Amino acid sequence: MTSACFILLSSQALAQSETAKTEFSNNYEAMGFPIAGQGAVPIGPLVPSLYGNPHLFGDWGGAQSWLKDRGIFLNIALNEEYMGNITGGRTRDNVLAGQVAAELDVDWQKLANVPGLWTHLLVINGHGRSLSHTLGDSVSNPEQIYGARGNVVAHLVAMYLDKSFLHDRIILSLGAIPTGTFFNFDALACSFMNVSVCGNFAPGKYTPGGRDWPSANIGAVLRVRPTERTYIMGGIFAVSPHAYNGGISGWALAQDGLGKLSSQVELGWTPAFGKDKLLGHYKIGMWYDNSRYPNLYEDRNGQSFLLSGLPQRKQSGTWSAWFMFNQMLMRNGDGIANGLIAIGGVGYAQGNVVAMRDHEWIGLLESGTPWNRPLDQIGVMFQNMNMSRSVRLQQESSLALGTPFLSNQWGDVYGVQKWERVYEAFYSVHLARATALQFDFQYLQHPGATTTFEDAAVIGGQFTTNF
Repeated sequence: MTSACFILLSSQALAQSETAKTEFSNNYEAMGFPIAGQGAVPIGPLVPSLYGNPHLFGDWGGAQSWLKDRGIFLNIALNEEYMGNITGGRTRDNVLAGQVAAELDVDWQKLANVPGLWTHLLVINGHGRSLSHTLGDSVSNPEQIYGARGNVVAHLVAMYLDKSFLHDRIILSLGAIPTGTFFNFDALACSFMNVSVCGNFAPGKYTPGGRDWPSANIGAVLRVRPTERTYIMGGIFAVSPHAYNGGISGWALAQDGLGKLSSQVELGWTPAFGKDKLLGHYKIGMWYDNSRYPNLYEDRNGQSFLLSGLPQRKQSGTWSAWFMFNQMLMRNGDGIANGLIAIGGVGYAQGNVVAMRDHEWIGLLESGTPWNRPLDQIGVMFQNMNMSRSVRLQQESSLALGTPFLSNQWGDVYGVQKWERVYEAFYSVHLARATALQFDFQYLQHPGATTTFEDAAVIGGQFTTNF
């Protein structure tokens, strides 16, 4: 995910209003959102981005103000991560990985007097390699940034437009959209480095119908806000049968084989409780992909395809469902994340074609206000991931036959996969305007969801800034 997720948690950014001043206001002003998907249904930058955020180099000598007055919002963000395991795993290793993200959001009402129209472009350049490979654990990737993005200068992540109607009660989005930017998304989860829950959760985001960052699916999203504090959202996306949406660079949008569709729906409620306006965000949803996928265990007769030697049974369609929340428990500042916040959720996927069946997580976040460091942040989280019965039966067949384990959506397999648990704690230090240094510790119980390797203790950190 973009480093902006972290820079967003500044009191300057979080003090913004939750709702935009629309084209129907007397004093229209382009308004972005400090946390994508939070608050009411937003119009404007939907990937956690720039507007309202401080920049390390301030106003760029007046350039930012000039651009903003014309509805043009440009941000360049840097994220560098270092991580290594001090014990456990397949081998000891330490890695450096990072990315530069550039985003351009245009408010066409400001620029060309076209009411309620925004366009968004996000590209990234990544480098480095993944710790998970040498750790022997692709089920729960401890890093957010895990290597190059197609070995191209500018890998396409998102390119789409928003058009609002009826005072922003209805918003239509069209283009190349990372599905998890809209659905099953919680930017607060990106306060944690472990990518299994960052932004949107596994297992859904590792399947073709729900792929997310840095992949985009061609599609459309319709968001309707019946009340100020509720929304209904639906989306239709083309499903790529290839290993990479848009090819390895992201720009090959007209890939062959895009005939199948993923249909997604989500309902959300964003209450504010009590005199302190303790904000909460609750969402429930699901998606269905009508593609055909091979059963992970059964042949056409319902037996092990590895034992029988017959082709795998093809399943028509697959689904994923989720419930997610974050709720402020105690306020200690004016911003929408200035306080003690509980965050959690549960996600499911169809286990006979998806190797991970379910994923549960619960955590706490707190700003540094109580100890006079309001721009610092601290958090703890627990995650539990259960692999599916079908993939376990497949791997037991491999074991009985003495043949290598087959890889799945989570990469290489080193044993019979059952479950994995992750314990994470971090502290993020505000260094300068729009700049933070985060220290992170993770304990991975059953790396790779097997008992093949010893439990791993992983330490690391990340440096983030918005230029």
